[in-house]
Amino acid sequence: VAFHDLALAVVDEQHRFGVRQRAELSRKGNAVDLLVMTATPIPRTLHMSLTGLREISLIETPPKDRLAIETVVAPWSDELIQTAIQFELRRGGQVYLVHNRVESITAIAARVRELVPDARVGVGHGQMTDEGLEQVMLAFMEGRLDVLVATTIVENGLDVPNANTLIVHRADAFGLSQLYQLRGRVGRSDVPAYAYLLIPAKHEISEDARRRLQALEDFSE
Repeated sequence: VAFHDLALAVVDEQHRFGVRQRAELSRKGNAVDLLVMTATPIPRTLHMSLTGLREISLIETPPKDRLAIETVVAPWSDELIQTAIQFELRRGGQVYLVHNRVESITAIAARVRELVPDARVGVGHGQMTDEGLEQVMLAFMEGRLDVLVATTIVENGLDVPNANTLIVHRADAFGLSQLYQLRGRVGRSDVPAYAYLLIPAKHEISEDARRRLQALEDFSE
């Protein structure tokens, strides 16, 4: 795209773009002002702002009536899954369950159906047909499904205020920004929201993963 006179570029969801992509945008004009926006902690950007290479503004006020998301790091347990889903259904809400392995996602969905037989469970992942995936997503967004078992395709862009419980299976395998984005799918209304980050036994996960999860658990606001 060639611009007549590009003077300002605004990049939202910064973590979805590479450094080169943003630089290319700046080169399409003369002395372009660049405003980059993100709700996700990105190490390189944080470092540049702390060292003074980038100006940074912080929006510290949450949206009106928005509550902190209660974040729990725990091992997988049938009882925990069952209790979390039943609690959400009792208050008329919906649940995301993120499982990032396509080959075993239907087995996880079947397990959820066993644990909570009255829940309407749908499965969504990137290897489905466009039409099939669209139908599942629409059913969840319109409230015709109670639990959406999905891969990280739900990481961005979904705004379902009625979904206020998130369960992430094998959360130790995700990066910090991914977990932060996933957690942002819940707590989008004035209802208390819960994020359950499920891990194997603590001694089985790496020190880096432990620190990532600890950060999310400690800084839930």
